[in-house]
Amino acid sequence: MIKKIYLIGNPNVGKSVVFSRLTGVNVISSNYPGTTVEFIKGYLTLGDNKIEVVDLPGAYSLEPTSSAEKVAVSLLKELPKDEIAVINIIDSTNLERNLLLTLQLIEEGFPTIACLNMCDDAVHRGIHIDNEKLEEILKIPVVSTCAVTGVGIKLLIDRIKEAQPIVRNKLSHEERWKEIGRIIEQVQRLEHRHHRLLEMLEDASVRPLSGFAMAAAVIYISFKVVRFLSEFIIAKITDPFFYGVVRPFLESVAAGWHEKDFIFHLLIGDLVGGKIDFKQSLGLLTTAPYIEFGMVLPYLMSFYLVLSILEDIGYLPRLAILLDSMLHRLGLHGYAVIPVLLGFGCNVPGILSTRILESRRERFIASTIISIGVPCVPLQAMIVGLLGAFSGFYVSGVYLTLFVVILFLGTVLNRLLPGYSPELLLEIPPYRFPPLIVLTKKVYFRVKGFLFEAVPIVLAGVLVINILLYFKLFEAITAMFAPVVQGLFGLPKEAIVALAIGLLRKDVAVGMLAPLDLSAKQIFIAATLLAMSFPCVATFIVLWKELGVKELVKAVFVMVSVSVIVGTALNFVILR
Repeated sequence: MIKKIYLIGNPNVGKSVVFSRLTGVNVISSNYPGTTVEFIKGYLTLGDNKIEVVDLPGAYSLEPTSSAEKVAVSLLKELPKDEIAVINIIDSTNLERNLLLTLQLIEEGFPTIACLNMCDDAVHRGIHIDNEKLEEILKIPVVSTCAVTGVGIKLLIDRIKEAQPIVRNKLSHEERWKEIGRIIEQVQRLEHRHHRLLEMLEDASVRPLSGFAMAAAVIYISFKVVRFLSEFIIAKITDPFFYGVVRPFLESVAAGWHEKDFIFHLLIGDLVGGKIDFKQSLGLLTTAPYIEFGMVLPYLMSFYLVLSILEDIGYLPRLAILLDSMLHRLGLHGYAVIPVLLGFGCNVPGILSTRILESRRERFIASTIISIGVPCVPLQAMIVGLLGAFSGFYVSGVYLTLFVVILFLGTVLNRLLPGYSPELLLEIPPYRFPPLIVLTKKVYFRVKGFLFEAVPIVLAGVLVINILLYFKLFEAITAMFAPVVQGLFGLPKEAIVALAIGLLRKDVAVGMLAPLDLSAKQIFIAATLLAMSFPCVATFIVLWKELGVKELVKAVFVMVSVSVIVGTALNFVILR
C-alpha cells in the first residue's frame, strides 16, 4: 500500500505545477529540520485512500552537491521503498539531461513513474519522443503531460499504482551517460523548424542590449497597467461604494451625536465641512477601512496580477540573468539575484533566502541592500498610487534613487568587506502563457494574506493617531522630531506619525500620507525615506535572527545614516 508519493525532478521542469494539479491548493509548506530548504506537502485521493504527496526540492542527481539535493535524498529515504511511489518530473524539451536522475532512481530501487512534462513545448520545438519505446527500455510507466493545461494528469494518477521497484545494474557515471545516449537515439526524433516569435523573444531578453531595452519596456508597461487597473477599480467600484453607500449610512447613524464625544471621535473622527472625509476624518469606521480597501487594495490587486503574470510567463529568471553582472560588482554571489527578486514581493522571504549565499559577508551585504533599496509589493503599489497621480517622473525617481543608493552602498560595502563572488548558474525556462485559473488563485491567496496581516495594523495606526489627536498629545510628540523632519526633509510635522507607522507596515504608512495634502516633492521624499529607513517589525526580527545582534546594529546604523543623508540631499540639492 502506497503511503507517500514523492515528486522529484530537476529545477524548472514544472514540478510545482504538477503538484498543484495533483493536490489542489490546500498545501503545507515546511522547512527540513536543521536547514532553510523548503518542501511542500499536500494530499491526493487515490481510490479510497488519502495519500500524502511531497514536492521535493529541485535536484539534478541523487549524488548531492547542494543542500537542496541533500534534503531531497533524505526525504526519499524516510519510508521503506515498498510504501512509496516516486513521480519523476522530466522536462520533455531536455530529455537527455533529465534522464540522469531517472536512471539513478531506477538503479536505487525506487518505485518510479516517469512524467514527461511540457510535452506541448517539445512538439513546438520539433522534439518527438516515443513514449512506448522509452517505457520498454526503462521498464517503468511513462506518461506525457502538460501540467499548465492539465493534459495527461488523469492518466498520470491512474498509473501511479503501476510504479514498482525493478532490478537494474548499477552503472558508473561514464556508463550511465553512455546509456542515456543510447536511449536518446532510440526514443527521440528531431525535426527542423524555424524559431517562433516567442523563442526569438526568449533569446533577445537575455542579451545585454536588447535585454535591458525589453526590461525597461516591461517595467514601463507594467506600471501603466497597474495604474490603469487600479484607477479604474477606484473610480468605478471603491469610491462609489464608500461615498455613495458607506458615507450616507455613517452620517445617518452619527446624526445628533455630539462631535466632541470621545466615542464619536474614535469611530467617526473629525468632520470636514460637516461631512465625513475618508482621507482626513481618521476614524476607525471611516479612514481606517478606506485606506485599506479604498486606497491600498485596488493597487495591491493590480500589482500582484502583473507580478504573477511576469513570474508565470518566465520573464523574471531572464531579468535575474541581466542583473547578475551588476550584482557581482556589488560584492554579491550571483544567486543574490533570487533574494533581491523575492524582496520585491516581501523583504522577509528575501532576507531569509540569503542563506543560499556562501558567506556571512555576502549575507550581510544582501540583507542590508534588500532592507534599504528593495521596496516590497504593497509599498510599491502605494508609491505608484500616490505619486502616479502627479506624473511618472516621480515614480521613476523613487526607483532611480533606490537604484543609485544600492549601487553606491554595495560598492562601498564590497570594498570594506573582503571576499569574492562565484558565478551564477541559473536555468531559464521557456516563455509560457499561464492559465487564467492559476493566475487568479495566486493573486487571491496573496491578497488574502495581505488583508489578514494589514487590517489590524491599519486599525491600530489610525487608533493611535486618533487618541493622540483627541488628548492633544500629537503636538508634543511631533515637536520632538520636527527639527529633523521639517528642517532636513522639508516635510510637515504631521508626516512624523506616518513615518513612525512605517515600523509596523510601510505601505500603510505611505497611504497615511494621502490625507496630509502634501506636494509631489514632499510625497516623493517621504516615500523614498519610508522605503530606505528602519525596516518594518517583521523584517527587523528576521534581520536579528539571520545576522545576529552585532551585525544587526551595523545594518541599522547604515540604514538610518543613508536615509538621513539621502532625504536631506533630495530636499536641498536634487529637488531644488
